[in-house]
Amino acid sequence: MASSIILANRLSKVYPGGKTALADMDLAVSEGEILGFLGPNGAGKTSTIKILTTLSRPSGGSASVAGFDVVREGAAVRRAIGYVAQEAGVDYFLTGRENLTLQGRLYHLDSNTIADRTNELLELFDLKSVADQLVSSYSGGTKRKLDIATALLHHPRVLFLDEPTLGLDLQSRHALWEYIRRLNTSHGMTIFLTTHYLEEADKLSHRVAIVDQGGLKVVGSPDTLKDGVGGDAIRLTFESGSPSPPVWQTLKAHPLVKDVVAEGESLHVVVKEGREALPKLLPALDAVNAGIRSITVSRPSLDDVFLKYTGKAFAAEDSSNGAAWWTKWQQGGGSWGKQWASSESETAESGGERDDQAPQTSHAASEAPGAAGSAQNGRDSGKGDWKQWADKGQAGGQGVSPEGWSQESWKDKALP
Repeated sequence: MASSIILANRLSKVYPGGKTALADMDLAVSEGEILGFLGPNGAGKTSTIKILTTLSRPSGGSASVAGFDVVREGAAVRRAIGYVAQEAGVDYFLTGRENLTLQGRLYHLDSNTIADRTNELLELFDLKSVADQLVSSYSGGTKRKLDIATALLHHPRVLFLDEPTLGLDLQSRHALWEYIRRLNTSHGMTIFLTTHYLEEADKLSHRVAIVDQGGLKVVGSPDTLKDGVGGDAIRLTFESGSPSPPVWQTLKAHPLVKDVVAEGESLHVVVKEGREALPKLLPALDAVNAGIRSITVSRPSLDDVFLKYTGKAFAAEDSSNGAAWWTKWQQGGGSWGKQWASSESETAESGGERDDQAPQTSHAASEAPGAAGSAQNGRDSGKGDWKQWADKGQAGGQGVSPEGWSQESWKDKALP
């Protein structure tokens, strides 16, 4: 059996004010496996990842990654991991190649190594054709591939992927799955994956861990967990909107029923053989005037597993949550976004100052200790049409930003 590359022992996290996010969690991830880490919102997923990537300190217990303690040897952990957060960590105003080069410089890699690794990753993720284009011109799927590539530049042993395909269309999502599989099968990389797509966890993960209310509820292979549900699932909805007490009592007492779980106003009834059990259940339900509106019979899925261990159905996040900050900003998502949107009506020649409140993101957990700064992605050009400026610069024109920086001087300042 492969040795454990991620270990957590009685890991706990209590935030100021007394809110408990993790309570005595034990977890072991084998080297070379893909672990799908699932849980409802507020279950403790984010707290776990932040501790394992050294972005947060545990309140109790211990954890190690690649043999290094996350508290005492945080610098060594950061050298051994790559981290791709939900928010894109690539610089919007640099090209794909420049983003990779910048990440290499943050790790103090020599120029030859950076060039070699950049070419390898551009090849691996099919990015060569867009390598020298600004990230502002990339599609969502292409940005995400570059995001993952930058986290791999330093040859990490463990890759943390936090909602890697959130917000992508189905085709881009499936394409990214293939790259993730290739990293695992061809490069032996251990991957810690959180996702809000059950199909993604089912298809990619060797094992799935379900966490709820700060504790690990169950861990096992997708097939083993589905088999553990114990039979087929019959989903019942009712004309009255919710089942009456006699319906509950009838189902609970029936010898063919193994379990009954409420999901909103519907019921999930677990039976050994759905096709055989259903004709025998219906007369009993008719006898208590159940008022059934619809019936669905299905084989066990990860959704049934999730429902069994958390008591709630697995709901995908709104895909808009996965949009990059600059997209939200451009659409006027926040106060400064609205400010920018209203400023577009002003003349482009008026210029303007940079909004210092714009968020700045990076592969924070992937930065080597001592690195001079981090990849800055929060540059915006304040008032005026920044996209027009970026396009002019990309086309070889003498585009000047509203801050008075030319395209070339911007690159010089962005890559010290």
